[in-house]
Amino acid sequence: MLVTDIFRDDLFKGKCVFVTGGGSGINLGIAKNFAALGANISIMGRTVEKLESAAEELRELGAEVVCCPADVRQYDLVAEGVEKTKAELGPIDICVAGAAGNFPMAAAGLSPNGFKSVVDIDLLGSFNTSKACFDQLCETKGNLIFISAGQAYLPFMFQVHVGAAKAGIENMMQTLALEWGPMGIRVNSIVPGPIENTEGARRLSNPDVSQDQVDELVALRRHGTVDDIGQVAAFVACPLASYITGCRIVVDGGMNLGGSLALTNLMMGQ
Repeated sequence: MLVTDIFRDDLFKGKCVFVTGGGSGINLGIAKNFAALGANISIMGRTVEKLESAAEELRELGAEVVCCPADVRQYDLVAEGVEKTKAELGPIDICVAGAAGNFPMAAAGLSPNGFKSVVDIDLLGSFNTSKACFDQLCETKGNLIFISAGQAYLPFMFQVHVGAAKAGIENMMQTLALEWGPMGIRVNSIVPGPIENTEGARRLSNPDVSQDQVDELVALRRHGTVDDIGQVAAFVACPLASYITGCRIVVDGGMNLGGSLALTNLMMGQ
C-alpha cells in the first residue's frame, strides 16, 4: 500500500522536512513518504554519494531537495546544514532525528571507544539535531520525531551500547515534549522492528538464519518495510495527530512482546 492511498498527495505541500541519516534505509524511506505527500526534503548524512543518490530518488517524487553532508556528532556542522535548509527550502516543519550506529558486541568485549561511538552518534547526535532545529521548529510550531529502537526499553544481549543510547533518546523525547510543548512543538519517537533490506537488519543478522526464522518470532509473522515506518511518521506529523506528544510509537509487528532472548539466541546461532 502506498502512502498516497491513505493521505492526500498534497498533505505536506510547501512543508520542509529535515532528516538525519537520510541517505539510505529507514530514514530515506521516511523522507520518500513525505516527498510523495508534497513535502520538500533536506537530508543529512556522512556520505556524499549516498546523499546524492537519495536526492535523485526524492526529486523523482516531485520534491525539492537539499543535501547536507555532515556528521551529527559535530554540532556546528549540523547547525550549518539546518541554516542551509532554511535558506533553500524555508524553515523546518518536521525534523526526523534518525542517524544511528550499531554493531553486535558482548559488553565484556566492547571497548570504551566503541561504546562512546554509538552513544555519540545516536544520543548526542539526536540532541545536536534537536538543538539546531529548535528555533525553526518554534517558528513553524513543528514536529520532532526521533527514530528509536526496542533496545531502549527491553534489554538485548550484545546491545548494551545501543540500549544505553536509545534509552537516553526516549527520556530526551519525553523531556523535550514537556519543555517545548508550550512553543507548539510536538515531540515523539518511532520504534521500528525488523525492517527488511536495511543496513541495520544486515548488521544484526546471522547469515545462517533465514528471514522466515526471524518472522516466526514476530507476532504478525513478517518483517516490516521502510514504508511501514514512513507511513507512521507521516501520520505522527499530520494534523490527525495534533494532540499526540511525548509518545513512543512502536512499529515492530509485535516482535518485542515475547522478549529478546529468543531472537538473541537465534541471531547467535544458539
